[in-house]
Amino acid sequence: MDSPVLPTTDRGTHLSLLADEILEEIFLRLPTPEALACASAACATFRRVITDRPFLRRFRKLRPPPLLGLISDRGGAFHPAQAPHPSARLARALLDAADFTYSFVPKPKEGWLSPWHPRDVRDGRVLLDCRVPGRTFRSALAVCDPLSRRYVLLPPVPDDAITAQEGRPAELAPVLAPVGDHEDETSFRVICMAHYRTKVVAFVFSSVTRQWCIAASPSWSSLGTDRPHGLQNCSDSRGCRGMSSFDHVRGCFYSASPWMDKFLVLDTRRIEFSTISDHSGFHELLRRLPGQPLAEHGMHHRTRPGQTRSLPGFVVGREGSLELLSLVGDHSPNGSFRLVYTTQNNSESPKEWRLESVIPLPGQYDYFTVGAAAGFLFLGGTTESQQDCHETEWVDTWDIDYFSVEVRTSELKKICTMTKPCFNHERVHPYFGFPPSLSRPTI
Repeated sequence: MDSPVLPTTDRGTHLSLLADEILEEIFLRLPTPEALACASAACATFRRVITDRPFLRRFRKLRPPPLLGLISDRGGAFHPAQAPHPSARLARALLDAADFTYSFVPKPKEGWLSPWHPRDVRDGRVLLDCRVPGRTFRSALAVCDPLSRRYVLLPPVPDDAITAQEGRPAELAPVLAPVGDHEDETSFRVICMAHYRTKVVAFVFSSVTRQWCIAASPSWSSLGTDRPHGLQNCSDSRGCRGMSSFDHVRGCFYSASPWMDKFLVLDTRRIEFSTISDHSGFHELLRRLPGQPLAEHGMHHRTRPGQTRSLPGFVVGREGSLELLSLVGDHSPNGSFRLVYTTQNNSESPKEWRLESVIPLPGQYDYFTVGAAAGFLFLGGTTESQQDCHETEWVDTWDIDYFSVEVRTSELKKICTMTKPCFNHERVHPYFGFPPSLSRPTI
């Protein structure tokens, strides 16, 4: 029997689809996002295939987006990765193409508001807020993409929903939830975690419904802990310790500041709170090492930038286990610093932290922790020579070097240098993304 002959138009479509599939398989084998960006600029056909969302989703699973720089809370400035960092050229291209002044995001119309300030950064998007003077818990929120200059203004969390719980919360911390593997990449969710006297409440905004809802409200006692003590009011845009310090690992947020020897955990897929123990025993052992006091809040010989927010550890993690990196060091002159690397296997019971390694950090720096994301721990540091100079004369600013430590390889890389006012507790957020030609999410 003769094979059926496709009409000319059908054959053309079939060959076109086959050619696209072959191109996709070729492009998936490119080693870096930069190489993919170069391929996309070669011709219109390549760009059409490469910018297709399903293809980009496949590529991201194989080639995680590169770290391009840091975004500071105050003013929201983007600080690109600087040479010799491998992402320096891409970071400069992003800085030239994007608007990190957020001038394209209009202000709400209810009275005078402060400038937009970043509160969280994820998937190339920035969560912004600004406040009505004199109304601590009345803030405007927006989600934007500085590259495409698209934005969404969020309605405020209903005031009656906030106060109906137990009056005003001690803390209200908004975060951007990550986009799930099977979710539409154009959608997003914002979660506001509210810390009350007897419970914690999660208010969730969905870009699909354009509404807020109360998704979880467990009591502190049901989580096996007491109400966190000693936390400041974290409603201002600069952030502070407490629920404003969260690291994201595989769909869950982990508090970077433990209380009662526990970390608070929020599963963003099910919107469920839980806690995990911080008991490892290794910190007590390391405290007894000569010249190695734990670099945490309240244990400093001299006051230096970031010390009042150097948290004891950050959960980062890979498949099958949680990983905790704790900064241990001596803040006295010429003191040394190390990272204590511990893991906890989710499949084991009881879950216990195991000591994997102690990673020495290069000398000449006084380090403090900044945060963790995407398998990296972020550190800031001031040089000893700068410290010595600042102790003999009054200066208004510090030059702070920022570093990333990749958990998988323990490799430390310098990202950039920022000049900041002395004793400034401004937070920074890592920005991961693709080159401008590839990353234009719709918001």
